[in-house]
Amino acid sequence: MKVWCATGNPGKLREFRLAGSVLGIEIEPLPDLKSIEAPEETGATFEENACLKAAYYSRFAPGILFADDSGLEVDALGGEPGVLSARYAGGAGDDANNELVLERLGDNPHRTARFVCVIAVAEAGVVKATFRGTVEGEILHEIRGGGGFGYDPMFYYPPFGCSFGEVDGERKFAVSHRGEALRKMLGWLG
Repeated sequence: MKVWCATGNPGKLREFRLAGSVLGIEIEPLPDLKSIEAPEETGATFEENACLKAAYYSRFAPGILFADDSGLEVDALGGEPGVLSARYAGGAGDDANNELVLERLGDNPHRTARFVCVIAVAEAGVVKATFRGTVEGEILHEIRGGGGFGYDPMFYYPPFGCSFGEVDGERKFAVSHRGEALRKMLGWLG
C-alpha cells in the first residue's frame, strides 16, 4: 500500500518512512510538492492546521494523503510556541527557535513541556480521520546532542535520561509524538 505525505521536512519524512516500512506501507512525498503553493496555516490548533493542509494537498495526490501539524508546548510559556513552533523566531530556523524558548524560560524552574503531533488523512479534498500523539518531557537549560531536529536537543525525556537530540532516530520514534500519531494512522489504514 502506498500513502502520500505532504511534508517538505526531511526529518519528518525520515521518521514517517521508518514507521511505514515496519508495517509494509510505502510512504512517499507528494510529487512536485515544492511547486505547489503552500496554504496559509491559519488554524488555532494542531488539528485545524493538519486538516487544512491534508484537505488542500490531497487535491494534488493520486490517492490517500496525510499531513501533520506538530510542535512544542511549554507550560511555563502558556503553551508556546504551540502551532507557531516552526516559525517561533520569525522563520529564522531551529537554532533561533531553541534560543528563543531558552531565553523566554530563563531560570524558571517549571520546565514541563510536551511535543504534540496531529496527523490528518484526506482524499480528494475530504478529511477522513485525524490522529493525535503526545510525549511529555522537560526543557533543559541548554542544548544537548546533535541528533534529531527542531526542539529535540533541548527536550529532556526522563525515561531515557537524556534529550531527544542524544538518541538515535529509531529509539526516539518508538516513544515520540509523531511515532504515536503515525502508528495510530497506520493501524487505521491497515
